[in-house]
Amino acid sequence: MKDKQEYNNGRQLHIEDYLQENKLETEGIVEVPSVLDVSSKRKVDTKTVTNEILEKILSKDNMNLAYKRVKANKGASGIDNMTVDELLQYLKENGEQIKENIRKGRYNPKAVRRVEIPKANGNKRKLGIPTVVDRVIQQSVAQQLSEIYEPIFSENSYGFRPNRSCHDAIQRAKEIMNNGYKWVVDLDLEKFFDTVNQDLLISIIRRTIKEDKVVSLIRKYLQAGVLVNGVFEKTETGTPQGGNISPILSNIMLNELDRELENRGLQFVRYADDCIIFAKSKKAADRIMENITRYIEIKLRLKVNREKSKVDRPWRIKYLGFTFYQAKGKIEIRVHPKSIARFKDKIRAITSRSNAMSMETRYNKLKQVIVGWVNYFKIANMGKIAQKLDKWIRRRIRMCYWKQWKKIKTKHDNLVKLGTENHEAWEFANTRKSYWRISNSPILAKSLNNKTLERLGYISLTSVYC
Repeated sequence: MKDKQEYNNGRQLHIEDYLQENKLETEGIVEVPSVLDVSSKRKVDTKTVTNEILEKILSKDNMNLAYKRVKANKGASGIDNMTVDELLQYLKENGEQIKENIRKGRYNPKAVRRVEIPKANGNKRKLGIPTVVDRVIQQSVAQQLSEIYEPIFSENSYGFRPNRSCHDAIQRAKEIMNNGYKWVVDLDLEKFFDTVNQDLLISIIRRTIKEDKVVSLIRKYLQAGVLVNGVFEKTETGTPQGGNISPILSNIMLNELDRELENRGLQFVRYADDCIIFAKSKKAADRIMENITRYIEIKLRLKVNREKSKVDRPWRIKYLGFTFYQAKGKIEIRVHPKSIARFKDKIRAITSRSNAMSMETRYNKLKQVIVGWVNYFKIANMGKIAQKLDKWIRRRIRMCYWKQWKKIKTKHDNLVKLGTENHEAWEFANTRKSYWRISNSPILAKSLNNKTLERLGYISLTSVYC
């Protein structure tokens, strides 16, 4: 025990946002530490986590802050069809009674409404939409849990945490790899939010929170159930993905994994349930994969997707939409090809010539997608790919104009307005070439040139990136 304490006190943890830090694995498996068994920098006064938590949750300031956040996030209504706009009046009339019911342990959350969101791989992600009232209560609980657990959470955890982002996670991963860790253990937790063992999660929470009514309220939200096509289904496993309390609960659960990895001396980065571990050799990485998979499945009772999990080089993995490459002996960041492919699919949908939207609407939608995409991937080296994508998008825009002009005379008149000679305008207006082929013709490239398209409303990736 003394050796273990000296090890924990001497260990240097790296503060970087959303990626987990990984070191070479040491021999042996260390028992999972309590969430309070942390370095001196993370020691928490147990009085603050064992007394009067419920009253802090139900305090006026905490509830008001929770309401404001739920109001700002908007979102769809739950099974009671109450909207966010109706929420304030309802809370004014019933807020005190709801608080009293929670204090007496009589409050029972309503079931969540099932919503399925399509995923990139063709599968569907199951989300649960709580009622707006339950969202406020969940947010109130989550705010207090965050105050309690934030000092305890690992520095290698970046998801759903204040002042941390996926950019920080990627930058941390880059830093680790440039320190000589050129092998990556890419762990995929299969349906994590749907398979969390609720009893284990509650037992972990009880280590820190001793107030029974708070723990009972959390358990009620875990077991609130789901309404699928009007039929009630029990939720005996998993956390309510889509609920305000789900992110903090997932971090509480996976903090156990963080502690195990740190006790083994591993370099890692975790963003929510996306975890990558680093090693200096393939042999060490293979050993880490085998041992950590065993730990996750036996100790945490979660499932590792062996088909998607792998040991590989940094430039052959996809993490949070990014990947890496090696240049002059250094690891750098780039956009993963699959992320580029999905971006192009969105652009195709907006610039489809069968889409009858106006060009003004089309430009507005393009701006939203382009600005959002570039802001997310701006930490990657994407100057060349931005230029290439801009060229492709401009061609699709020219195709849209050509289709929109339709009639020969309209094509001729517009080409003339854009500075084309009269005889050339008639020649191209009468062409029988396909829309896509003519979009790459010199006549359109000259008339609808880059400056003209920018004047008409096109926001280029290059301009946003630079």
